[in-house]
Amino acid sequence: MQYALNMAEEALKFAEVPVGAVIVLNQKVIGKAHNKVRINNNPCAHAEILALEEACQTINNERLIKATVYVTLEPCLMCMGALLNARIARLVFGARDFIRGAAGSKWNFATGDKVYGKIQVDEGVLEDKCAHLLTDFFQNVRSK
Repeated sequence: MQYALNMAEEALKFAEVPVGAVIVLNQKVIGKAHNKVRINNNPCAHAEILALEEACQTINNERLIKATVYVTLEPCLMCMGALLNARIARLVFGARDFIRGAAGSKWNFATGDKVYGKIQVDEGVLEDKCAHLLTDFFQNVRSK
């Protein structure tokens, strides 16, 4: 999770919302990213999506069975859908997103019985650090 937090801090250099994601398979990092929505002028360039793309390229497979995603903020609907499509086994996230969170805070698509796969979810890992990074970012943006 610390690696994902480091990726989130990297996003700050580009005035991006500080979210970082790291994907691990067999104790090896196969994908990592931070938000690049502004950099890429792409509303889909969330950290999870970009890390998934890198991970799939790394192992040359669209399925990431047995992989774990570490992300600093609870995934949104779009990202949770991508994680389910990739067949991620486990999701570990830091801060909860009570507005857009799709892993239990607003909606729960990770373990709901209407989805074709289930993801083990571990939440609140380094939660204070992840939440403070986001809170500080948005306070700074609003003060300008």
